[in-house]
Amino acid sequence: MIEKMKFLSITGPKADIDRMTETYLSKYEIHLENALAELTEVANLSPFLEINPYRDALNTIDSFYEQLEEPEKLIPKPMDIETALSVVSQVRKQSQNLTAEKEQLQAQHSEVLDSLKIIRPFKNLDYDISSILKFKYIHFRFGRIEKQYLQKFEKYIYDNLDTLFIKCGEDEQYIYGIYFVPEHQAHKVHAVYSSMHFERIYMPDNYEGTAAEAFQALDSRHRDIHAKLNANKDAFQKLFSDNKEKIVSAKAVLSSCSSSFDVRKLAACTQGDNNTFYILCGWMTEKDAVAFRKDIQNDDKIFCLMEDQQAPAKKKPPTKLKNPKLFKPFEMYVKMYGLPAYNEIDPTWFVALTYSFIFGAMFGDVGQGLVLFLGGMILYKTKHMDLAGIIGCAGVFSIFFGFMYGSFFGFEDILHAIWLKPMNAMMNVPLVGRLNVVFVVAIGFGMFIILTCMVFNIINSVRSHDAEKTWFDSNAVAGLVFYGAIVLSAGLMISGKKLPGAAVLIIMFGIPLVLMFLKEPLTNLVEKKKEILPEQKGMFFVQSFFELFEVLLSYLSNTLSFLRIGAFAVSHAAMMEVVLMLAGATEGGSPNWIVVVLGNIFVCAMEGLIVGIQVLRLEYYEIFSRFYAGNGREFRPFNKKSK
Repeated sequence: MIEKMKFLSITGPKADIDRMTETYLSKYEIHLENALAELTEVANLSPFLEINPYRDALNTIDSFYEQLEEPEKLIPKPMDIETALSVVSQVRKQSQNLTAEKEQLQAQHSEVLDSLKIIRPFKNLDYDISSILKFKYIHFRFGRIEKQYLQKFEKYIYDNLDTLFIKCGEDEQYIYGIYFVPEHQAHKVHAVYSSMHFERIYMPDNYEGTAAEAFQALDSRHRDIHAKLNANKDAFQKLFSDNKEKIVSAKAVLSSCSSSFDVRKLAACTQGDNNTFYILCGWMTEKDAVAFRKDIQNDDKIFCLMEDQQAPAKKKPPTKLKNPKLFKPFEMYVKMYGLPAYNEIDPTWFVALTYSFIFGAMFGDVGQGLVLFLGGMILYKTKHMDLAGIIGCAGVFSIFFGFMYGSFFGFEDILHAIWLKPMNAMMNVPLVGRLNVVFVVAIGFGMFIILTCMVFNIINSVRSHDAEKTWFDSNAVAGLVFYGAIVLSAGLMISGKKLPGAAVLIIMFGIPLVLMFLKEPLTNLVEKKKEILPEQKGMFFVQSFFELFEVLLSYLSNTLSFLRIGAFAVSHAAMMEVVLMLAGATEGGSPNWIVVVLGNIFVCAMEGLIVGIQVLRLEYYEIFSRFYAGNGREFRPFNKKSK
């Protein structure tokens, strides 16, 4: 069902808005509307412009909150706003100091890694690096050369050049080293090395001792910086661990204060004789609205006006669903399609009953239904998953139809069928021939559902004062009479009473079709519009003819769509028969229980998923499309009720 809403206008001195919000409004759920947009007829209104002083502190405490482990398990303790701001300031100061230290260490770490990367290939050079870097009359270059080029260089060129190449290290592709050359030969030798793809590596002058000593010193410094970074990380963890309760409590206080302050965004101000007043507008449930007015009746600083028939609100009320716990999981399917408008029927209960019933009829098995029920209920209780609750409810109806079909984990001879065996029950249908009983029952059930949806559509249309959808539409009174006549005639003919069935069909067939054909001019006539027929009458009649033809096709296709109920009931029994056949259970011997178990798991998972999707398709396309628009807007309280 949809909660009944009341529109409230709350006013008081501008400086008193925080007290009113914290003392009274925080106890209730209210869907606030923009007061300036709502009160367009009130003169001299201005927006309530102030900057939220808690927003920065709340953003900071939120970042600290994310660093905590499982903060949702901590219970906030009472704390005043000054203490909360002090907690934010202290933790932020310590965090900033640790962050600055971390950034400095990371910069040093990056610098050391770069130096290690340069010196590592040359750590086998047993000579003082700084001395080499101070050579004046001998040129040198550190670098690397590919192995294939070095082999050619040593074989054909090296002995003919005045140069000395010292290998220091290597990897899979390169040889790292340093070459020396006299100053007067430098230009020529540099060109030769360059032609052999020698890649120069620039060696900084901050190394001391041999390459190995420099590497060891850098490596030691690297480990020291790494240890300091770990200590910094531990300090961060200790900071948040020691202050976790304060952070959680401060977040709760700041969230409440910030949310209360954000009320100003939707408030308006008006100037009185001696004071400035705020005005807040919003929706409450009737129960909360009455309690709120009773709560403030002795407070002379607050005045509240509740919507009534003489002063209705301009906007349509938001939708807040309230259903029993048994139906509540099915709100997920309703919200996926769209929330009902305030004056619409809430289809949650209807979805819960029809979805579970149809699922059970298509997936009737006592054993597998019991598995779905237990698995769904366990997940719903532990994980609070709406889908699990839906599966649990559907499992109950699967158990019911399992008894009706006499099926237990696919075995058809353990239980006696209370109703019928889907694969074997046949009947004679006049004008059609011999058909499976479940198909005939599925069509009859579909007709009943379609008629019910037409009734719901008429109720919704009356509530919204839509004459066309009430009387002349394909789902209105005309459609109900037309389709009802077809259903009644079909029932009479199947029962053997052909003459009364034909008479009903002839009498009730023509008039509703004419009404649906002329629904537009008839609607204009009922609404007393000047133009009854449109100007282009020829186009109107052609368009109406094809629309009527489409309506007739939709009646047929929607009705036949319910055949899938019987088809899946038969296919489920057939699939389980195949499983038992593979397990050898149909030959009178001892079945292979591994095959039976695996087959049941496969059928339960695969067919359960397919049936769930097919039933949802029936709900959306064959049921919702006939009476439900789903264009409501959600009730969004600015703040949850204080606990």
